[in-house]
Amino acid sequence: MIRKCLTLAMALLIPLAAWAQRRPLSLEEAVSAGLEASPALHASRMRLQSSTAKAQEVAAARLPSLRLGAGYTRLSEVPPFAVTLPGAPEPIVVSENFFNAWNLRLSVEQPLFTGFRLQAGTESARMLERSAGQDLAKDRSELVFSIKTAYWGLARAREFAAVVEETIGQVGEHLKDVRAFFDQGLLTRNEVLRTELQLSNAELLGIDARNAVEVARTSLCTLLGLPLETDFELTTTAESQASRAPFADLPDDAEAAGRLVETALDSRPEIRSAEFRVKASEAGLKAARSGRYPQVFLAGNYYYLRPNARYMPAEDRFHGTWDIALSVSFDVWNWGRTADQAEQAKAQLAQARDARKLLEDAAVLEVTQSRLALVQARDKLRVAGQAVGQAEENLRIIRERFRQGVALNSEVIDAETMLFQAKSGRTQAAIDLVLAQARLEKALGN
Repeated sequence: MIRKCLTLAMALLIPLAAWAQRRPLSLEEAVSAGLEASPALHASRMRLQSSTAKAQEVAAARLPSLRLGAGYTRLSEVPPFAVTLPGAPEPIVVSENFFNAWNLRLSVEQPLFTGFRLQAGTESARMLERSAGQDLAKDRSELVFSIKTAYWGLARAREFAAVVEETIGQVGEHLKDVRAFFDQGLLTRNEVLRTELQLSNAELLGIDARNAVEVARTSLCTLLGLPLETDFELTTTAESQASRAPFADLPDDAEAAGRLVETALDSRPEIRSAEFRVKASEAGLKAARSGRYPQVFLAGNYYYLRPNARYMPAEDRFHGTWDIALSVSFDVWNWGRTADQAEQAKAQLAQARDARKLLEDAAVLEVTQSRLALVQARDKLRVAGQAVGQAEENLRIIRERFRQGVALNSEVIDAETMLFQAKSGRTQAAIDLVLAQARLEKALGN
């Protein structure tokens, strides 16, 4: 007797201990943790950072460049330059040779006109930077949707497992009645076997359901960057999400559908990213045509040399000199390279516009499908709730009749199966509704 009591206590305490070790997790906390831990989102941030640095690099090309250089040169020794005059006792040295040359040079260069190449390049880089920012927003939106899908996937798996466990308990209770009737000679052995088979099938479903829970939990742990053995107590319910505005009362008419499509076309980050890429390609075309114009640069240098060749006669000491120059160059003929570059830029611009159009078409389709799925899921949940109430009442009546001996065992089994299907359908419909909301939010660019 004592051993049975201890066994029962252990059976009760183990689930309680496992529940106590679960980490409470709301949907908002899951999304926040997933955004923080995602390496894919970090890579997207680094792409944006790289684009920002590239834009700054291109913009800096329009500003004056300042260079400082220094050097030392050792020359081989040669006789100095000397002339011999008539009557002079010795040759006269005209210029001494110095074998150590020191130089210090400070240069400044400012582009004045480059055929709009630098301006267009700066604009293109700035548009690509903004495109990368929208790509980051898109990656974030997709990650949020993946986290929500994993969160509700775990909730659905646990709800289904609970329904299966409840069904196992119901079938087990019914099996007791069937065996009691068999012992009284009111039922055949076949009816007992049939009920036992139903219990075995339910237990097989229970095994699959528990495995599905573990798979869903592992998937959520992976997205949140947590150890795979971490367990959760989900604190956000599907009912609380299903009642959120504006999705709880989303109108089902053409005008509302049109507003949703307009919102998506204005807000979806991938469409805005494609728009910035179109603008970047337009600036790229302008830059490609810059070869048709002259290039004008202003440059200046300051030299601090020892010896300085501009000083005659040469001296072994430092002298400072400077120069300033205005240079103009123009490609008279480059075998059509400028035209080819412009043609490439035109093709890239056409590709960018086509990509934007494809994204807009995909957005319209996704919003339409998501809206219809949400309306369907809302209706299915309402019907599924009614079906559960009807199945519960049907099972109650059939069981009562069975105990009174006026209903068949097969009717009870059928009623239990219908209740299981109704509860499973309600669980599926509830999760489908919140997932449809999340999918519509993503489709709208939120």
